Amino acid sequence: MSKYALIPLACAFVAACVSQPNLQKTETPACKGNVLEASANVCGTKNEYDLAAIIWPAYQAEPRWSELGIFDHGTGEWQNVYEAVSKKEGHVQPKEPLWGYGRDDDPVEMSRQIDAALAAGINVFIYDWYWYQGRPFLENAVNEGFLKAPNNERMRFFIMWANHHVTYLWNNKKADKKAEPPLYSAFVSYDEFKKIANRVVNQYFKKPNYYKIDGKPVFSIFRVPVFVEGVGGAQKAKELLEYLDELCKKEGFKGVHVMVISKFPDKLPGGLPNGEPQNEASIAKYLGIDSWTNYNWTQIQKLDKRDYDYSEWADIAIGKFDSQAKLAGIPYFANASLGWDNNARYPMEKYTYITTNATPEAYKNALKKVLDWADKNNPGLPKLIPLNAWNEWTEGAYLMPDKQYGYGYLNATAQALAEHKAEKSSENK
Repeated sequence: MSKYALIPLACAFVAACVSQPNLQKTETPACKGNVLEASANVCGTKNEYDLAAIIWPAYQAEPRWSELGIFDHGTGEWQNVYEAVSKKEGHVQPKEPLWGYGRDDDPVEMSRQIDAALAAGINVFIYDWYWYQGRPFLENAVNEGFLKAPNNERMRFFIMWANHHVTYLWNNKKADKKAEPPLYSAFVSYDEFKKIANRVVNQYFKKPNYYKIDGKPVFSIFRVPVFVEGVGGAQKAKELLEYLDELCKKEGFKGVHVMVISKFPDKLPGGLPNGEPQNEASIAKYLGIDSWTNYNWTQIQKLDKRDYDYSEWADIAIGKFDSQAKLAGIPYFANASLGWDNNARYPMEKYTYITTNATPEAYKNALKKVLDWADKNNPGLPKLIPLNAWNEWTEGAYLMPDKQYGYGYLNATAQALAEHKAEKSSENK
């Protein structure tokens, strides 16, 4: 099949069933009948797994780019993508999107992306969500693009408050320079967080397709220490998360599910009250954090000394899931990364280490291992697997089709789900 063809999950599952000798002999509910029947319990939101692709909402003409002195072409960070260059032999840059340089705030464009994601078995989007200097940043991607797409309610979503300081990282002329003070500070005050809390509850949590765990809307945070320092310490942070929980209860929810999406902190600015010893578990308990995951595998295994073969990197990261899960004493959702290469954000003379051989096949094999881990852990919770990422083009991590592999990563996602399910069914025979 051409790499430029998208294989619906239904077809991938039927192919996987046929490849399992034990399942060829006996009809199973999953393989019985036609393609539509075969896909009934594996497609879209009926999927056993919640595959949640992270969206970096920077491919739009955000007016505030000018405040940072970047992206004067009006295409957002697509400018870094198409200005990228290969920095050594075999280094594949620039990355070229198969669909062209579409805008995240265009509902027609997002409608196409939703359909493609669902066809591959991706049924949740995680939107990076920003707030700087008392106002939102890059919010039009979710507000104008996703939520106004005619098919948006087929896809569940939740937001991750990406509360990191803005440096020169997005400036491909000086990303290697230090910005002191930061161009945008991510600190928010106590009262400002209340403003954020009311905004996300009213603007997002009330949507019928907002992602919930045990009836609680998921609110994820990237940098817990930055949150704590900004609002005035751990006690204030705890009060504010309780405030958010109460807001949710007033709206008829069971509360809020607070998730950390980052490396889990083992200490906080100012410590815990009464000098309580600090570690991941004590911080999670005190603040009321419900679960956590990683944004990508660089938070488990850095690429700071050399390039890594993707499969080697994946095996190291997956091999550490069990120890990660024990850190904070709360549920840990294992994630999957598609690769790493953020050279597009740096000047020509600066080479940053990458993953090599990050092919769709290698990703498929890694994803199957993550699915297997999810099967064996967190009983009673959804099998949530964050994917990094839907469109992190300037970090070399994207599921969207490109000119090198076509629909390869999307097809690999569908095939991983289908093969994993068929193999489980075969083992149970």
